[in-house]
Amino acid sequence: MLLLITLYALLLGSFYNVVGLRVPLKKSIVKPRSSCPYCRHQLAAFELIPVFSYLIQKGKCRRCKGRISPLYPFMEALNAGLFVLAYLQIGMQMELLAAWTLISMLIIITVSDLKYMVIPDKVLLFFLPLIIIERIFIPLTPWWDSLAGGALGFGLLLLIAIISRGGMGGGDIKLYGVIGLAVGVKITILSFMIATFLGAVIGLSALAFKLIEKGKPIPFGPFIAAGTILAYLYGDIIISGYVSLFY
Repeated sequence: MLLLITLYALLLGSFYNVVGLRVPLKKSIVKPRSSCPYCRHQLAAFELIPVFSYLIQKGKCRRCKGRISPLYPFMEALNAGLFVLAYLQIGMQMELLAAWTLISMLIIITVSDLKYMVIPDKVLLFFLPLIIIERIFIPLTPWWDSLAGGALGFGLLLLIAIISRGGMGGGDIKLYGVIGLAVGVKITILSFMIATFLGAVIGLSALAFKLIEKGKPIPFGPFIAAGTILAYLYGDIIISGYVSLFY
């Protein structure tokens, strides 16, 4: 089972790369076929095997030797790892479908935000009805937790954006509204706390090591994705561990 999930998720991860890279540019996700960004060589099937093609070709185009971004195999492997992790944590239950849907959305927006600093509305609008349908048939407890989580996620980031006068992007605000519907109030709050903590630590570290320039914005979407997945899969453990420090 683990092998099947891994192979399936690797293939999906490759497709999610295409979606995340093409949708912000308003390009078709079906055609043209994937090609080298340097010499435009159309990639053959054996050059499109997730992760393995990158390793076999040593991260370079087979024809022109142009360097291929490590983002591709990283996101493919990450998607596979998260799909497996969700299965191990949740088991073969209906909730696993909701988990895989959430992970899929977060992988795509991470690719887009890392590449273009954009969280595409089209991606959110695609996943929104899926998550609504899933929460109708796989409801949280209580059932209204999804609605409250969606309102909280959207409202909280909107309030921060207003107070900070644009310190929070519109894509982040809408993304948290969708996340809230998927995970409910408690996990939405924990997700935001973790995302903010990770963003602050990594952002300050990048500044300290001069990896980014002062005042230059960094994408918050990947931190939202990381915080959401950690909170969703390990929320109870994190909360229990935090409470035990004080009681």
